[in-house]
Amino acid sequence: MAKMLKLRLGVADDPSALQPSLNDCLGAVLQQAEPLMADVLQSLVKGLAPVGPQSVAAFQAPAVKAAILHLDKQAAPVRATYKAELSRLVYEGGGKDQVATEVLRYEDLQLFEDDQLDQSIEVARALQEVSLAVDDVLPSLDALVSTLLGWRTIQPGLNPLRPDVFVRSLQSTLARHMPDGAAREMLIAPAAGLLGVQLRRVYRELADWLRSSGVEPAVPLGGPKPGPGGKPAPVGTIAKTLLNLDRLRKLLAGDFDQPQGRPEFGHTVPASLAMLQELKQVDALVKRLEQRPKAAPAPAPAEPVDMLKAAPRQEPAPGPRLGRQLGDEVLRLMFDTLAQDDRLLPGYKEQLRSFEPAVRRLAEQDSRFFGDRTHPARQFLDRITQRSLAFKSESDDGWRRFLDTVKDAGRSLRDGKVVDADGFGELLDQLQGVWAEHDQVVRQRREEGARALLHAEQRNLLAQKLAVQFEQATEGVEVAPFVIDFLKGSWAQVVAEAQLSCTDGSDDPFGYRAAVEDLIWSVQKTTAQRGRARRLAQLVPPLLAKLREGLAGMEYPVELSQRFFDNLVTLHAAALKGAQDAAAQEAAQAVENEPAAPPADAGPWLAEDEAEESGWIDEESLPAQELLSAGVPAEPADEARPAVVAELRTGTWAELVVDGQWTRVQLTWASPHGTLFMFTSLAGMAHSMSRRTLDRLRSQGLLRVVAERNVVDDAFDQVAKAALKNSLKEG
Repeated sequence: MAKMLKLRLGVADDPSALQPSLNDCLGAVLQQAEPLMADVLQSLVKGLAPVGPQSVAAFQAPAVKAAILHLDKQAAPVRATYKAELSRLVYEGGGKDQVATEVLRYEDLQLFEDDQLDQSIEVARALQEVSLAVDDVLPSLDALVSTLLGWRTIQPGLNPLRPDVFVRSLQSTLARHMPDGAAREMLIAPAAGLLGVQLRRVYRELADWLRSSGVEPAVPLGGPKPGPGGKPAPVGTIAKTLLNLDRLRKLLAGDFDQPQGRPEFGHTVPASLAMLQELKQVDALVKRLEQRPKAAPAPAPAEPVDMLKAAPRQEPAPGPRLGRQLGDEVLRLMFDTLAQDDRLLPGYKEQLRSFEPAVRRLAEQDSRFFGDRTHPARQFLDRITQRSLAFKSESDDGWRRFLDTVKDAGRSLRDGKVVDADGFGELLDQLQGVWAEHDQVVRQRREEGARALLHAEQRNLLAQKLAVQFEQATEGVEVAPFVIDFLKGSWAQVVAEAQLSCTDGSDDPFGYRAAVEDLIWSVQKTTAQRGRARRLAQLVPPLLAKLREGLAGMEYPVELSQRFFDNLVTLHAAALKGAQDAAAQEAAQAVENEPAAPPADAGPWLAEDEAEESGWIDEESLPAQELLSAGVPAEPADEARPAVVAELRTGTWAELVVDGQWTRVQLTWASPHGTLFMFTSLAGMAHSMSRRTLDRLRSQGLLRVVAERNVVDDAFDQVAKAALKNSLKEG
């Protein structure tokens, strides 16, 4: 198989040969789709042998045996289906099938129905089998494919040949050709294990081919991260834990101790794949938790023993309710996760630990804490933890003042002044009132910047529509390209600004739109010559004045329009002097023959005052090379998925290079149409940018996400992952 695969992939003997493209790479792997499935089917059939080294006891069940024989009989259609599914997922990204690839989230457990859990076990266990087989060779392939994708840093989540693509194809193929769900559930894990063995060979040989063809692997700049996307490593659980998915769902539903509760479904897992890739990171923390010293039981007081007395009847010790035990375990895991989170400063972690007893007392009396994200105690932990992310170190300005407010809250909790949900709500209100006073100047600056950006976005969107109309107005007439560029660019902005500033509903309050018709007529080559010079003499002076007035009114930079006016004056001079002036005609001809400017794609234009109020970052004036030369090392871009700006939500914490230094900022505003974004530091400095600039900074590792989601929500998600891990063990 290995030699055949290398021949199919065409391992290069000449390192100087033409390097393969990404499409070449994908095509070469897809050629292996049918051989891969053929090997899986052949191995399944060998497992039917009643005795021998390849015999599988589970395959001897009549239903499973019949299912395997059925697959073998229609081997050709099965292979074709697998190749078709794999091609679709590789090239199309999975379409609708990709909606459930996010990591397991704690609050979503309440939404899962039993049939959803049962069905998803197939994909979850299959991915686990394949991941175990390819873990050692996949990083090398990720690095090479990242290079083919155009990334400088390794992006595992963007690899179109990642393991879950093959697993999804396998699950879809078996579901189509094996309608018996019970038999399919029995086969999915061994089939995936067989697929993983073959896929490991494909990955290894594909990596060898790419390296031998001269493809350089991307590198993980800045060292390994604590976890995907800069998140902490997931938290596991201790031996003999109570926690599994079904019990956790019951705790969230508040009916854990009800006798009519639904039966256990510990063998099932949610329909989520990305979470399983993180499960392998659990073991280290599990060992730390298991090694924690346990309190020795207190010795029982010595009493005289009457040997003739009958032994008393043994009654079960009245232990705490199972729901309370489970709640204690969830809280312990959640606080342990926060304690392991490198994004939180040590001083805050110390205070956070002091909150635990009060939260535990509250949760014992109010189980809504576990299932309601809006519970005042949950909100208290969430808001205070999110605010702590504003600080990179304990030497940052404002840290000491923030920590003092946290300590005040901790004293209230320790003194027993807060005993219920209302108490937590009142304490949070007090904290937010103090923070509002601290943030008054910051809030004012943020609002001013947001207003400026919102106006700029509205103007730019309107200017885009006007540019289309102005270009249509020049169709069918001979107009110099530089005039069309001016109308679609600068003048569209002027007309849009005039319309937005008009409050009486007028479509052309200052006559700027009407000037478009005059400008086009004044530069046409085929305009009738009779009376043209006299009309131009009357038209040109007020036209030029109107154009300059419009540009000056919105503070449009003179240097951006000066060349236009120079060329325009040249054309008008030639028209006024007539054909007898050869020099003027020659100059006009040169201007008319100038090629059109390339389409502008650097992002929307902002006026000087708008840029100043919003802290505008111009991509062209702040290239990545200058940042790197200033001594700021770039960081790996987000690994989970492409740097798509739409995924950043308001409230996301990030780090941005500002004046050669990493600065902690929060995404505080995004325009309604997703074209402009503003980050703000706790010191009140605004940093805004276009979508294009944000994409570029993220892709080059010059803007790195610290926390896309709330940290407390992440901690509860790790609890759900621990429950998943235990459920898989029980299954």
